[in-house]
Amino acid sequence: MRRRSRTAALVTAAALALPLLHACSNSSGDDTGGKVTLEYWLWDDKQQPAYQACADEFTKANPNITVKISQTAWAQYWQNLTTQLASGSAPDVWTDHASYYPQFVSSNQILDIQPFVDKDKVDLSQYQAGLADLFVKDGKRYGLPKDWDTMALVYNTKFVPDATGLDKLTWNPADGGTFEQAIAKATVDANGRNGLDPAFDKTKVKVYGFLPEWADGSQGQNGWGDLAVSNGFTYLDKNPWGTRYKYDDPKLAETIAWFKHLIDAGYAPKFDKQSTLGRDAVMDAGQAAFTIVGSWTISSYLGTGAKQQYAFAPLPTGPAGRKSAINGLSDAIYAGTKHPEQAWAWVKFLGSAACQDIVGDKAVVFPALKSGADKALAAHKAAGRDVHVFTDEAAAPGGTFFLPITDHGNEISQIVQDSLQGVVLGSAQPADALKKANDQVNALFK
Repeated sequence: MRRRSRTAALVTAAALALPLLHACSNSSGDDTGGKVTLEYWLWDDKQQPAYQACADEFTKANPNITVKISQTAWAQYWQNLTTQLASGSAPDVWTDHASYYPQFVSSNQILDIQPFVDKDKVDLSQYQAGLADLFVKDGKRYGLPKDWDTMALVYNTKFVPDATGLDKLTWNPADGGTFEQAIAKATVDANGRNGLDPAFDKTKVKVYGFLPEWADGSQGQNGWGDLAVSNGFTYLDKNPWGTRYKYDDPKLAETIAWFKHLIDAGYAPKFDKQSTLGRDAVMDAGQAAFTIVGSWTISSYLGTGAKQQYAFAPLPTGPAGRKSAINGLSDAIYAGTKHPEQAWAWVKFLGSAACQDIVGDKAVVFPALKSGADKALAAHKAAGRDVHVFTDEAAAPGGTFFLPITDHGNEISQIVQDSLQGVVLGSAQPADALKKANDQVNALFK
């Protein structure tokens, strides 16, 4: 499952902010006892079979309701949803992301399900800690938790043949700790010398020790955010729904400066020279040793289609401890649906053990319910995939943090991303660029 890189959605921001057009959704049927077909959208092709199995079970229990599932890839998914919302013909239910839903809320395009939750007495304590609060604003609830993900290091075992100590890596922005030593050792120039060799030639690098993600918007889920929080950084005054960001925090500037140092040392590719291919493709091409990824990429790196031999390791421990972003998805009900009762029945089923245990058995994500997550972990283990670092991090006290959820998400993403890219291109200093960006971001809330 691909998680949000906010820049991928900037082109849709204006359309997502359009007011709700009270027209019919794409569903068919009626609410008077006849048969109803609900339209349900998701973006991950790997998950579609699991949710089709859920839909089949749901229809067995509710023979008058059929769920029609449509899947499109990440970028096209949000573009299509934007178009459908603008025309008043959105799907009845869609897979939602915590970074997107504030726009749907402000545009009155998403249904408050709290009355349904209260009526059916849904137990919100059964989900992974904190997830149930992500989709709530002003006492209104816009989804039930369906899954979660945490972050870890993935590495190419060819370039990191000795895993000794990888579970105890340390990091700090001053000298990079043992994490930087591991990165340097895995970096190899054209003459076969690694980054610890005094004769290492940083102008002729064959394999980079670390592959950073710079298309990560204002959150840095795939790298800089995790390390910044482990350095003591906090994004904003409160989360969710804070109104004062802290991108001018010196702890963040120190972290970004360290990432820039990796580039200058030749341990990471220069931003303007980095491949336009995704990081998965670059790793598969054998051009980098380490990167930071989410648990939704497990099948990409340990599945049958992987082109290299990979393994996972925990994120390094920073001055404030080991910290991983934890994120979760939900399912949104279109405010214009003709079938709110049936749509709620489907959403409630998606959030129940009856569905999440099915999804867990497929081992494509970690469901939000413990029983489903346990089934996913067992399925991975049975298939010979060692992925406990993700579940260990989710269970670690104080080991996770939630990405910021506020209004103005797309504008903030563009401002911060432009700022960080200026730093890694060498046109600005971290502290100066981030102070300017922070002023611009906080001006949005005035």
